[in-house]
Amino acid sequence: MPLVNVKVLEGALTETQKQELIANLTQAVVNVYGEGLRPHTWVLVEDVRSGEWGIGGNAITLDLVKQLMDTPAPA
Repeated sequence: MPLVNVKVLEGALTETQKQELIANLTQAVVNVYGEGLRPHTWVLVEDVRSGEWGIGGNAITLDLVKQLMDTPAPA
C-alpha cells in the first residue's frame, strides 16, 4: 500500500489546502499504479513547528515559508 508522507510547517497550509494536497497526491499515485490502489493509498500530512526544521544549518520559520510561497516562480 502506497504511503506518501508530507511534512509542512505548522500554519503554512490551511485545512482546505491540506485536503487539496491529499487529493492531488492520491491522484498522482493512481496515475502511476492504477485506480485499484486509490482506496489503499495513504497520504499523511504532518505539521512541524516553526523553527524546528532546519536546512543547511539554519532553522526554517513560518514567516520564511510564507515569504517563499508569495514569491513568483522564475520564468
